[in-house]
Amino acid sequence: MNNKFHLLGPEAATMALPQRFTCPYCYEPHPLALMAVERVQHYVAQREDWTEELGAGKMLGVLVAQDALGRLGFLAAFSGNLAGSVHHDFFVPPVYDLLDPQGEFKRGEAEITAINHEVERLTHSPELAAMMKREAEEKQLMGTEIEAFKAMMAQHKLTRDQRRQDPAISPEELEELLNQSRFEKAELRRIRQRQEAQLSHITEEIADYNRHIDELKSRRKAMSEALQERIFRLFIVSNALGERRDLVEVFRPLGTLPPAGAGECCAPRLLNFAYNNGLRPVCMAEFWWGASPVGEVRHHGHFYPACRSKCKPILDFMLQGLDVEENALGQPLDSDMALDVVLDDQWLTVLNKPSGMLTVPGKLLEDSLLTRFQAAHPGAVGPIVVHRLDQETSGLVIFTKDKATHKSLQQQFENHSIKKRYVALLDGLVESDEGVIALPLLPDIEDRPRQRVDNEHGKPAVTRYQVLERSGGRTRVAFEPLTGRTHQLRVHASHPLGLNCPIVGDRLYGTAATRLMLHAERITFTHPAIGQPITLDCPPDF
Repeated sequence: MNNKFHLLGPEAATMALPQRFTCPYCYEPHPLALMAVERVQHYVAQREDWTEELGAGKMLGVLVAQDALGRLGFLAAFSGNLAGSVHHDFFVPPVYDLLDPQGEFKRGEAEITAINHEVERLTHSPELAAMMKREAEEKQLMGTEIEAFKAMMAQHKLTRDQRRQDPAISPEELEELLNQSRFEKAELRRIRQRQEAQLSHITEEIADYNRHIDELKSRRKAMSEALQERIFRLFIVSNALGERRDLVEVFRPLGTLPPAGAGECCAPRLLNFAYNNGLRPVCMAEFWWGASPVGEVRHHGHFYPACRSKCKPILDFMLQGLDVEENALGQPLDSDMALDVVLDDQWLTVLNKPSGMLTVPGKLLEDSLLTRFQAAHPGAVGPIVVHRLDQETSGLVIFTKDKATHKSLQQQFENHSIKKRYVALLDGLVESDEGVIALPLLPDIEDRPRQRVDNEHGKPAVTRYQVLERSGGRTRVAFEPLTGRTHQLRVHASHPLGLNCPIVGDRLYGTAATRLMLHAERITFTHPAIGQPITLDCPPDF
């Protein structure tokens, strides 16, 4: 363990320890974690052999802990593998080594790879190509034969039709012409039947060949699923209570197998090593090093929460037994906080939503602006909610009190006749004074609620912006969203192809702070009852 547990300097002993362990889903790094991060960043910056790979982007993490002697130190980890290995002196080992050439994964992978090669060989084999060529040639010859016979039939029909016009034609001759037509139609059916029988031999050969390929593919799929389950049985993680579970057991309450890559991120590696080596976790942090991945938003040196699809079920188990900070985003705000009413009449109410409050109830948190509005206006009927703001965004929200008002405002949103203006404080200096950002967005299914830029599958997302002020390395910007995608302004601000300046306090796409500095300050709409345009302003408190 000596080359994995790195002692912190004497200055660490003068720092107060955090009272509770870090909530991995919403946190600001503790000063001890920042000290550890600085050491890790210094180390990786010296590794010239890793420069190219790390420059392409990698998540790194630290866990500050105490050993049995009470000494403070830290563990370091990287996600996935680095330089073709998961074992490096400075970093903790993986929960399970997928790259071990003698391990279960590599053996199973070799078997599946052999089937892949066989499927590839059969799919592109000369035998299959020859059969398909012969089938195509036979079809062409048969088509030519059918067309020639049809042409002859058409000519005979023309001759018969001309003979039938002869007034002197006898009944016997008419019967003879009818029999000729019947014979030729029957002969066409016989030709087709003969051709189908002749072609069926080739078709069946090809079908047999393809059935063999399909059987191999089915076998490959079954082997892959079985291997995946066997491997996740080997990913055994511990918690502070001394309990141990494999990842299949961890994910069982969700009714699914773990997703690909589960257990390979920094946080599970760090906690597992600490538990297995008698270290007491104190705090942790994960940060991005290098370029942002294509489509995603990751800034060099910024801290990020643990992903939800792969890590949350694992960490929810591994953190049991630790006194963990509350997730600030899962806690209700002060129940005595009065609603900040900007406009209130018999048809609608416009409220100034505080940052940190949900617009509507969530899965884990019932408290919301809507529930508080309903408590204050028990007579309000209908859908009530016309639009929403993210939990961390503050600003103007309209609630309606009757169905007709709701329908009218909903139509205005659908027609894009309602105009909204947001103000944001960005971390960095935006060069251009104004412009339009058009980056299509798609939910990141592996890390909801994050969004990613996807030019192929994403939905159009367009934002107009105007710089209001530049000061102290930050930029105050006015945003006008021309579409209404989830996290649109946050991604457009932070993405390298957008403004490349994340909103201050953006824990998902930038750096966490006391709050997200994004505020819906103005809204313009036509009042459904009086038919007059209304513009409401509510300046931010930042």
